Amino acid sequence: MRMMADVPLGAFLSGGVDSSAVVASMARQSARPVVTTSVGFAERSHSELEHARAVAEALGTEHHALVVKPDAMADLPRLVWHLDQPFADSSALPTYYVSRAARERVTVALSGDGGDELFAGYQRRYGIHRLEQRLRRLIPGPIRRGVLAPLGRLYPRSDRIPRPLRLKLVLSNLGQSFERAYFNDMSLFLDEEKRALCTPEFLAQVRHHDSFAGFSRHFDRVRDADPLSRVLYVDFKTWLANDILVKVDRMSMACSLEVRSPLLDHKIIEFAASLPPALKFRGSVSKFLLKQHVASRLPATPVHRPKQGFELPLTSWLRGELKDMTRDLLFSTRAAGRGYVRPEAVKRLWDDHQRGYRSHASQIWALMVLELWHRQYVDTP
Repeated sequence: MRMMADVPLGAFLSGGVDSSAVVASMARQSARPVVTTSVGFAERSHSELEHARAVAEALGTEHHALVVKPDAMADLPRLVWHLDQPFADSSALPTYYVSRAARERVTVALSGDGGDELFAGYQRRYGIHRLEQRLRRLIPGPIRRGVLAPLGRLYPRSDRIPRPLRLKLVLSNLGQSFERAYFNDMSLFLDEEKRALCTPEFLAQVRHHDSFAGFSRHFDRVRDADPLSRVLYVDFKTWLANDILVKVDRMSMACSLEVRSPLLDHKIIEFAASLPPALKFRGSVSKFLLKQHVASRLPATPVHRPKQGFELPLTSWLRGELKDMTRDLLFSTRAAGRGYVRPEAVKRLWDDHQRGYRSHASQIWALMVLELWHRQYVDTP
């Protein structure tokens, strides 16, 4: 159904499980090679081009790979305009680049969006929260709230060690409800970080607003389900709907490209919702059933390699080619006059990041996009 078109049609191919499943299905049903597109960056740690090329060769696609040398200083203001709203997911930029590359050859492209949220693809996130929930059930509530939560606030933070070993995060999460802990892990800024960053005037204006409310109502609708099914439902209603699909829609339309997501067909969604958790996340294997499906059709593809994601080398860019642009945006007189954030708090984030003490790349990007959006949609008539 998604391949029906009277214009040239192709697919995004990252080499991951979801896009590989889509392209494999397309190849079986197409009389000619499928046109596939992938992009990567010069930094090998942020490039999946080799994996995409291996899948393309196995499926015999007409593959086009591009190593992007981005001009973020020129591209970012234009993309902020296309996004319409303050949108802080930095992967919008590589999504724009792959859409632009695909549009050179096709008018419609199929993507693998939805696979992670339907079949439990976020291995570290889902795995850690399942483990924490098991521990939460073993520890009495008064101890969790009265002992572990205060310890979590006092314990020093460290981003240099693996997530499961960050005792501050583990203690803080165990001291809270399953729902609140998941919300915190999905937030760019925790409540205490917001209080340190935002001005007293702004905090007073939003004192009656609780960002968690939007999350909690989705959790409440599936309160009797198992923990994995609950977070999948919440991700489907929030992360997928308000981030992933918005990003792909705006960035593809900015290139006059139509993107279709066959994994989000209602029949596949209904099928995925009927599966027991063990067929989605088995042991330490995320997306178990979908990986089995792909492995049987692409035996040469390492389906169990760590999930990479479609990310920018943002930490290094903010210390390099984007440094001057970002500093000018964050510390301009115009930005200081907005009244949202304390300049001295932003300066601490910036200095920590530049010294390599901690990476605040996502938080700095969010503040930068907010300022660019203001300049384009609020300051300009």
